[in-house]
Amino acid sequence: MAIACPVDLDTQVLRSEVSKVYSRVATDPDGDFHFHRGPAYAADFLGYDPAELAALPRECTASFAGIANPHMIAPIVRGETVLDIGCGAGTDLLLAARRIGPTGHAIGIDMTETMRDRARGSAIATGLTNVEVHCADATSLPLPDSSVDVIISNGVLNLVPEKDKAFTEIRRVLRLGGRLQLGDIVLDAELGEDVRRNIDLWAG
Repeated sequence: MAIACPVDLDTQVLRSEVSKVYSRVATDPDGDFHFHRGPAYAADFLGYDPAELAALPRECTASFAGIANPHMIAPIVRGETVLDIGCGAGTDLLLAARRIGPTGHAIGIDMTETMRDRARGSAIATGLTNVEVHCADATSLPLPDSSVDVIISNGVLNLVPEKDKAFTEIRRVLRLGGRLQLGDIVLDAELGEDVRRNIDLWAG
């Protein structure tokens, strides 16, 4: 079963609305949203290590809005190149950067400027020099073929209307034997046309 975006839905409007929502999460993480956020949620509900989260700047962890813990799927090890699709304010990205060490490379992409600024600022604040953050989305990754050991993503691909393009890009940039450590929302029933046309539901 494939849950697809209606072909006539304006995906640029959809992307704009998603970006607006997560810009607000970045600037006002304690605001009124219908999804959970923050380090306490990450630790209590998703199994993140509270000490690891406490070592990151609050500007980073306060805007965490993931729905799972991709780090629990398999260890991220020293020297690997890791790509975080939809890195947001950088929680998963910076945790990966700490684990791979100075010989590794942590790359974040996000289409929301405010989130990218939070991720970059937090990397600088923690002294992590193995991190870079790009403006991009999952359907057009700014990386060469077969250049990444591990791709992580946390509650982001469900927001992408062209999922076939996103997974084609994931396959393109992963090295042979690379890993996709994906946490996301999975449906077990086809959504109605009215639901699939509701941009507010897509955006959050």
